[in-house]
Amino acid sequence: MSENGQKGLLIVYTGNGKGKTTAALGLTLRALGHGHRVCFIQFIKGSWKYGELTAVERFADLLDFHVMGRGFTWKSDDLEKDAAAAREGWELVQKIIAEGRHQLVVLDELTYLVRYNMLSEQEILDVLARRGPSVHVVVTGRGAGEQLMQAADLVTELREVKHPYRQGIKAQKGIEF
Repeated sequence: MSENGQKGLLIVYTGNGKGKTTAALGLTLRALGHGHRVCFIQFIKGSWKYGELTAVERFADLLDFHVMGRGFTWKSDDLEKDAAAAREGWELVQKIIAEGRHQLVVLDELTYLVRYNMLSEQEILDVLARRGPSVHVVVTGRGAGEQLMQAADLVTELREVKHPYRQGIKAQKGIEF
């Protein structure tokens, strides 16, 4: 904690409900609105064209946005390539955390790297523990581990109550992507 009572928070958005990445993007926009530097790293998600990628281009001076995945791993055609992309993304995370020049670092879908045994939860916790005192980190994804949730300052679990996909309604531009 800094002398003024501020602390870089560890925030986790998890659960089976929709909105984890959206919550992280909302926090990203808030930080950008205050002139903070943000690094947003997406694991798992691939080259599919998301609306947020177009929107954040407007903040190129403050926002570093990296899409490190090859697509949804559970539909993978090559888990070894997915694991290599995950390792490359994790190396970037370690560099970004060590530099300490971003006030907010978002690790979108990071929990899947633990779920698919690409990283250990302890390795993640060790790197996050070394971040500077003014660096906030957001981790998103289903199935956040118990240790990660214990280490976090804020955990929000999103729970699906009703989803249009269950009614046969496909993902829609501007809403899901």
